[in-house]
Amino acid sequence: MKGYWPTGERMRQILTLALPIIAGMTSQSLLNLVDAWMVGHLGADALAAVGMASNTNYLASAAVIGLGSGVQAMVARRKGANSVDDMATPLNAGLLIALVMALPLFLLFFFGSHTFMSLLIDDENVVPLADDYFAVRVAGIFALGMNFSFRGFWNGINHSMVYMRTLIIMHVANVVFSYGLIFGHWGLPELGVFGAGLGTTLALYLASILYFVQCWLKTRHHGFMIARPSRELLTSTLKLSLPNSIQQVFFAGGITALFWIIGQVGTAELAVGHVLITLILFLILPAMGLGMAATSLVSQALGRREPEDALRWGVNITLLGMIMLWGIAMPLLLFPDWVLGLFLQEPELIELGRIPLRITAIFIGIDAAGIILTQALLGAGASKLVMKISISLQWGFFLPAAWLIGPALGYGLTAIWAFQMLQRLLLALTMAYHWRARQWATIHI
Repeated sequence: MKGYWPTGERMRQILTLALPIIAGMTSQSLLNLVDAWMVGHLGADALAAVGMASNTNYLASAAVIGLGSGVQAMVARRKGANSVDDMATPLNAGLLIALVMALPLFLLFFFGSHTFMSLLIDDENVVPLADDYFAVRVAGIFALGMNFSFRGFWNGINHSMVYMRTLIIMHVANVVFSYGLIFGHWGLPELGVFGAGLGTTLALYLASILYFVQCWLKTRHHGFMIARPSRELLTSTLKLSLPNSIQQVFFAGGITALFWIIGQVGTAELAVGHVLITLILFLILPAMGLGMAATSLVSQALGRREPEDALRWGVNITLLGMIMLWGIAMPLLLFPDWVLGLFLQEPELIELGRIPLRITAIFIGIDAAGIILTQALLGAGASKLVMKISISLQWGFFLPAAWLIGPALGYGLTAIWAFQMLQRLLLALTMAYHWRARQWATIHI
């Protein structure tokens, strides 16, 4: 295939779109690490509680998170076709759907918070802490759904700087709010784990307000809050977003199930697992940013009716992401104890996480390929295919293997982590096969 490595103008387009997204998401992950550091000072029980509750919150809100990629693909397709007047109409549809979907999700998880945490956690000291954190976090589902729709719009029209600025402001606010509310500084009440969750929820609503104001001031000529989404557009948005939402639900459910499986091995393993997953989420941020760039560039190329150019974008960005991620992961491979020591105080916990962290560093480039090609396929509208592959590998292969190799056979956290990396290798190979097959080039959205 011609043009494997992006050069010149193509590299400039990728970096112009991806770097602000990466910067914004890196700020998000850095501040998540700061959250973990702050909560870690409250003890292992608090860290385990926040780990389980935050991942269960991801499950609770995953359905509205999936709207972001659908809005982005539809907006980018309109931009590629130079349909300027109605570029914000998919955003209007996404915001409406997000609010409608968020209400029953909030009611279910808010009033069932204690029940869910009791089912997922065996340690009676951890359950009330997780309950407090989870209940206040699910109140942010409304804001989260809106924020992902806004993100899809700004990235879809190649204005990712707006997304970066807003996300950085949101997460700086999160640190300030959470720090004050966890430890009782600046005249605020000392709320501990509950304060960490409340600070995050307040920051999400701040971001929603900022996104709305920026769209109102800059994009009304694209139809924001003016063009009423038709029933056909609402249906199309749901058809494109629903498979990704379902995938996000199963993915989030799989992460929650993974935490439950690790918790069956032991509380120490659960605390270490929370740190490892937080580190992975930090490492893959450049791949996520490049993947979002791929979503827009692929969809815009298809809007111009240039499928070969769309194919090249997918390959270009995947290779760039693999090299970037392996470079970033080198300190984890060479200095695992130092990295883990930033979050874990006990030597036995550092010992427990050393080999899994090195496994992560070795496989991270392959993980990047799977993430970027997944986003490229979503940009082409192949959300059903992505959903089937992702759910099958996670729920059909990895989670049964993790339970068998961990709690059932007693091989522990390292063995579970090795199977997780194997799952990501299979995901990358499968996505690469379908990308080269080019069946996505005929999908209409």
